[in-house]
Amino acid sequence: MTSQREPLIGADGEVREITMDDLKHARRGRPPLPPEAKKKRVQLMLDPDVLEKLRRNGRGVSTRVNAILREALGLEAREQ
Repeated sequence: MTSQREPLIGADGEVREITMDDLKHARRGRPPLPPEAKKKRVQLMLDPDVLEKLRRNGRGVSTRVNAILREALGLEAREQ
């Protein structure tokens, strides 16, 4: 039999006191995305000079490539 836990936020919008039981069931990280919002893994071949220029700005090459492609395709920017 599964016991139902009390919601953390009440009808008045206030957060109730957090208990040790709440912490035992807490999940770390951000909530999972729905399947239609998840990014897809692809293999992409880039010219060495293009990759070098992208890497010059540090980490997050995939994110920057995605933003560049969205702009080039006329798609709206998505929130991270």
